[in-house]
Amino acid sequence: MAACCSCNDVFQYETNKVTRIQSMNYGTIKWIFHMIVFSYVSFALVSDKLYQRKEPLISSVHTKVKGIAEVKEEILENGMKKVVSSVFDTADYTFPLQGNSFFVMTNFLKTEGQQQGLCPEFPTRRTLCSSDLGCKKGRVDPQSKGIQTGRCVEYKGKLKTCEVSAWCPIEAAKEPPRPALLNVAENFTVLIKNNIDFPGHNYTTRNILPGVNITCTFHKTQDPQCPIFRLGDIFREVGDNFSDAAIQGGIMGIEIYWDCNLDSWFHRCHPKYSFRRLDDKTTNESLYPGYNFRYAKYYKENNVEKRTLIKVFGIRFDILVFGTGGKFDIIQLVVYIGSTLSYFGLATLFIDFLINTYSSKCCRSHIYPCFKCCECCAVNEYYYRKKCETIVEPKATLKYVSFVDEAHIRMVDQRLLGRSLQGVKGEKVPRPSTDFTDLSRLPMSLCDPPPIPGQPEEMQLLSEVTPRFGDSPAWCQCGHCLPSQLPESHRCLEELCCRKKAGACITTSEPFRKLVLSRRVLRFLLLYQEPLLALDENANSQLRHCAYRCYTTWRFGSQDLADFAILPSCCRWRIRREFPKSEGQYSGFKSPY
Repeated sequence: MAACCSCNDVFQYETNKVTRIQSMNYGTIKWIFHMIVFSYVSFALVSDKLYQRKEPLISSVHTKVKGIAEVKEEILENGMKKVVSSVFDTADYTFPLQGNSFFVMTNFLKTEGQQQGLCPEFPTRRTLCSSDLGCKKGRVDPQSKGIQTGRCVEYKGKLKTCEVSAWCPIEAAKEPPRPALLNVAENFTVLIKNNIDFPGHNYTTRNILPGVNITCTFHKTQDPQCPIFRLGDIFREVGDNFSDAAIQGGIMGIEIYWDCNLDSWFHRCHPKYSFRRLDDKTTNESLYPGYNFRYAKYYKENNVEKRTLIKVFGIRFDILVFGTGGKFDIIQLVVYIGSTLSYFGLATLFIDFLINTYSSKCCRSHIYPCFKCCECCAVNEYYYRKKCETIVEPKATLKYVSFVDEAHIRMVDQRLLGRSLQGVKGEKVPRPSTDFTDLSRLPMSLCDPPPIPGQPEEMQLLSEVTPRFGDSPAWCQCGHCLPSQLPESHRCLEELCCRKKAGACITTSEPFRKLVLSRRVLRFLLLYQEPLLALDENANSQLRHCAYRCYTTWRFGSQDLADFAILPSCCRWRIRREFPKSEGQYSGFKSPY
């Protein structure tokens, strides 16, 4: 077995062979594609700054909310309703949250004077009862406000509910006030301090620049860099009404986007603010609309611990900081250029698609029957033949036959043969185009000398050595074939005539005599391959096999097809009679693989 590789194979260079088509149409298509790709690549390189190395930021946020609100509440005092006015400042309506968030209270419900004891549960479908049998001692319902004692007591009038051990009186399930008690909160302002850092680029900055006007208020067009935001303006930017959201609360996102160009020749690093509503705005369709939570204020009265439970509604503001910082990097530029070079191959793919599509027979005969389209298909078919070479997988069972009265070659599989090759249809294969370049280089001295007067010509002797038509096998169509000498199992490979239909034999033609039977031509071809080859008078075996090769190359054109070609019986026996074997039988066809 030969070695897989050698040292010389390492120092080799391989490249693709290119077929150049001189065509104005395809040349124009190629340059149009190249200009489109070049324009897109250049635009993307500049607009998206793909020559930079990008790095995500590290951020920290700090907020301060300012504003004063007056809240008027109705309370019961000595059985009479009384309106009490209260002033809320920052400590009353803001609550500390974890992360980059802050909360502003806009509405609330109070349950005052609660203390530990026994009291009836607030009436709901689960807490209503008519007797003690409807209540179970020790039952804890997640929706309840306490632990049931097992008693059914009067809540108000004839309405009875289960008694619970809890903070009494129980909080009533009431709708939040409309309008919101702190509706004036839309005039509150928040100062957002945002520091960012790009560790890889060793760059740090913040959104509050030196010399900023601390009395400014953010405006999308007039003052887009101001870090102070009015809460009502934030909702107006997203198309919502602050007064509607303040009733049951909500969640608002404040987005800070940093797109920093850190190159010295075009330095720019400023934040861009935008806003987004994050909760479900369709409060009427939501199961749990808005945003709320509860907290309690504890105190003692007559040495009894009491509390005021407050259900708070408000707006939670989540500050979302993201962005990248980019700086020129030669490696990123080279990688981008290398990755976009393949885009220029789109022109090749498109033109190859046109050539392959418009060179098919289906295109010429069915889809585009007009004259101009047929002419285009013919041109593309010529390009296709020059560009593509069809190679069939070499198989020992693959055979090719050629009939002189057919323009194509037939490919058959020996495994499918049940009778002689003469009757097998096979698959039609186009005959390779004939190239007369090599034949034109042969010297004229290789032609056979003129016949001597009085001596019969070689072709005149053929009729004397060939059998009559009546003596030929049934499958013969030319009258010059002989029965096979091979065993019956392999006989079908030699049962082949030069013609598909009855007619003159190819062995009687002038080209057969000049190209296949001429000793001068055969000797020249053998010496052409091996100049020092010793050819004596008994070199019939070498001349016979060279004649076989000349015939297959002549009739099949391609060397790949000639390796699997089957010679007709008439041609094979005519060559054997011209260059006979000294002793023994002829071996017949042998596959090269």
